[in-house]
Amino acid sequence: MSGFIGDWHALTVLILAGFLPNEIWRMLGLWLGGGVDEGSEVLVWVRAVATAILAGVIAQILVYPPGALASVPEILRYGAVAAGFAVFIMTRRSIFAGVVCGEVVMLAGKWWLG
Repeated sequence: MSGFIGDWHALTVLILAGFLPNEIWRMLGLWLGGGVDEGSEVLVWVRAVATAILAGVIAQILVYPPGALASVPEILRYGAVAAGFAVFIMTRRSIFAGVVCGEVVMLAGKWWLG
């Protein structure tokens, strides 16, 4: 059994340090945010800040790609983002469809380039 799961010490640390602290905040957010109006100014601001942070992370990954992504040509990276965004818009803002399209374009392009 330990061969399948791996080192149980590492798994314990992962659960205690990674999973539980995040879950506590998520459950607290669900509990406290249950009655908040989705159109309130505070929530609109929070959504705008979260979107800006996500856009910044995506831009940083595109311009300064980490790890194996650095081996992918810039034109392919930008093309995959453009294709994903186009599918996102065409599918009535389906995040799933946009992400899948971007990944398919990236993988197919990398495979084709070798």
